[in-house]
Amino acid sequence: MLIEQQFIRHLEGMKSRFRIPLAIALWNGRIARLADESKVTIRLGSMSAARRLMQPSLLNLGEAFVEGEIDVEGSVMDIVEVATSLAESMSEPPAPGGLPTWLARHTRESDKAAVQYHYDVSNDFYAAWLDPKMVYSCAYFHDAADDLATAQSAKLDLICRKLRLAPGQRLLDVGCGWGAMVMHAARHYGVRAVGITLSQQQFDLASARVADAGLAGRVEIRLQDYRDLDDGPFDRISSIGMFEHVGLKQLRSYFQIVHDLLCPGGIALNHGITAADIDSQGVRHGVSEFIDRFVFPDGELPHVSLAIRELSATGLELVDAESLRRHYALTCRHWSDNFEAAMTTLRGLASERQVRIWRVFLAGCAMGFARGWMNIYQLLAVKGGAEAAGLPLTRDYMLRPDH
Repeated sequence: MLIEQQFIRHLEGMKSRFRIPLAIALWNGRIARLADESKVTIRLGSMSAARRLMQPSLLNLGEAFVEGEIDVEGSVMDIVEVATSLAESMSEPPAPGGLPTWLARHTRESDKAAVQYHYDVSNDFYAAWLDPKMVYSCAYFHDAADDLATAQSAKLDLICRKLRLAPGQRLLDVGCGWGAMVMHAARHYGVRAVGITLSQQQFDLASARVADAGLAGRVEIRLQDYRDLDDGPFDRISSIGMFEHVGLKQLRSYFQIVHDLLCPGGIALNHGITAADIDSQGVRHGVSEFIDRFVFPDGELPHVSLAIRELSATGLELVDAESLRRHYALTCRHWSDNFEAAMTTLRGLASERQVRIWRVFLAGCAMGFARGWMNIYQLLAVKGGAEAAGLPLTRDYMLRPDH
């Protein structure tokens, strides 16, 4: 009873200092409100759950929700907004944490295990909330009103234009997912494409999609690590939403492999999430602990300055860098909305714990990109210089399909 009274006093103290549209329903039926009107209600099942609110970091709140210690009512976007306000009110940074203390070694075995943990939930699980092509990376919106399928097709086409794809070229897509990029490039630009993934389920479905599309003679899907590629060179290389898994200490060797696999005058595009805050060494220390623990166990995000430095050190010339942060905020919002709409289906495809993880992850990422906690860049680089690649003097060719 004494602990309960202390907790109630703690809530009353919070209400006197903050006005957060949150109601907290205790296990004994009592309800405490931190504002006159509530958008979100947190239901506590026990005093142990209440302890989470004594130190309401995003990690504590997210973990309590995932483990079923608390239940939350309200729209998922309001829930994330309120949780963020609650954490910030207790002087927590908006994206708490740091790099995992165990520091992934990023061996072939650990990287494969991490990819399988994230992607091998089931193909049907992802299909329930992604676009029809199952593109699991930032879309490209010409207008905020664009639907997700249109924006994802626009993203694939933007990458193809940036790479200056042409019939007969050989394209490598590192981390090909379910095959959308290689199929789009082969179908619309006439290239011969190789896509590699470490996910067995992605490999199986991508291979089937390639066969069904009649592209088996022009597109090859492989279950292969990028470090094991030995059949270069390639005219073009794309890497879309993959280098987040590489590891900070492995960035230079990763870009070195990209360099070595390119033919002279070849062009590569790296599309990846980057950190927004850095220390004097160019390394991020604000990766969300929730994502580290529950979603991407191997994830390490470099600041874009570190990515550019390591890319340039291999002899690749950076010729263009474009931030798509606002596009990813829109993309994640679409994913989160789709996820919420498909909740009944998803609960039949994954455990309740997995569903809770993904609800927090998608809505949290939508807010994270909208607030600038994270960014995403497309980095375009050439081997041998812009002259060797025959690049025009302006960016018109990237922006105008008919140029």
